[in-house]
Amino acid sequence: MHPIIRLVNRNITISLNPGFLIWQIIFPLIYIFVAGFAYAPLISNVPFGTKDLDYPAFLASGMIGFNIMNSTLVSGIIIWNDRRHGMFEQIMSGPFTRSHYILSNICTIGVIGLASASLIALVGYPVFFESVEFSLATIPIIVFGAITGSILFGSLASIISTRLRSSEGFNVVINTVFLFFAFVSTAFYPAQGVPEPLRTAFFLNPLTYLVDVIRAGIFGSITEFVILEMLVLAGMAAILFVIASKLLTRLDF
Repeated sequence: MHPIIRLVNRNITISLNPGFLIWQIIFPLIYIFVAGFAYAPLISNVPFGTKDLDYPAFLASGMIGFNIMNSTLVSGIIIWNDRRHGMFEQIMSGPFTRSHYILSNICTIGVIGLASASLIALVGYPVFFESVEFSLATIPIIVFGAITGSILFGSLASIISTRLRSSEGFNVVINTVFLFFAFVSTAFYPAQGVPEPLRTAFFLNPLTYLVDVIRAGIFGSITEFVILEMLVLAGMAAILFVIASKLLTRLDF
């Protein structure tokens, strides 16, 4: 078996514990079926591209992007635990290199990100199925968003894990950063009508681009602005991936 595949299998095995699976399923369910329908009487329709969506459909599609981001925390947690418990030295004593380790983490977050997106799409489908417009053009856009978003946020989690040494600092920083991304984005509410400077903050947030790309793929609303968001998302993912790779290559475990 190839060393990268062996490490990916190891990463997925230690990551997919019952607590993680419950968090990945129960938390989105609460938002989609409780918050979505609770706020529906207050928010009748939400404009997105050329369409008007009901709020439960808008929120359910946003939770796909949110869950992709949330699941990629695994990358930072794996690196952090390997540093803390001396696992990296044990891995390097086997037939593995730093390149194998870095690539396996990227593959892991890609697999988990796609699985997470598929899971929430399946759970949320009864909510937004009336507005869905899948096609041969839109499905690759959803896959592109899921993979690119996974790499972006997984790389960010990896960067944070390499720069912090205390467990308290790691937990505080990574949870604060990802909480900010979650609620200062279009995952839960649209950017239209949001006052400045909060509106500007929305579009400095990579989760906004990920969520908009996923929504565009689901509802078939591909506009020039969405294409621009795809380019920005890919650019940010590439930059963070390069930074994370360099830090991991030079890291003294």
